[in-house]
Amino acid sequence: MNYETAHKLLVGQTIASEENPDALLMRMKHGKPPVPGQITSILLALKVVFEALKDSPSLDRELVFALYQLTIKAQQLFVAGRRAGVDWPPLLKEDLLRIALATESIFSGVWQTLPPGSF
Repeated sequence: MNYETAHKLLVGQTIASEENPDALLMRMKHGKPPVPGQITSILLALKVVFEALKDSPSLDRELVFALYQLTIKAQQLFVAGRRAGVDWPPLLKEDLLRIALATESIFSGVWQTLPPGSF
């Protein structure tokens, strides 16, 4: 995966379109879990973006907004879904934390990982 593909994938996960009717945030908004492989693709795209931008002094506004939504909105939708009785997949909470850490890594320029045994 190259930077352009990763960028497009991340932005695409925040809005439903004809190209991507299964955007993560739309699925979560409707109480549906991610499709198989969706979180893995997002995490891979985040790593590619990190590698491409780790020495960059600035970030693209569209990308930053997508990262914000994948980090904050996804966690808000997770909590709202739980309150509404949605039975999320067992590892989704940890996956959302991994997305947040990868986003933090992109912002800081230093790759972050979950400490062993944090869940």
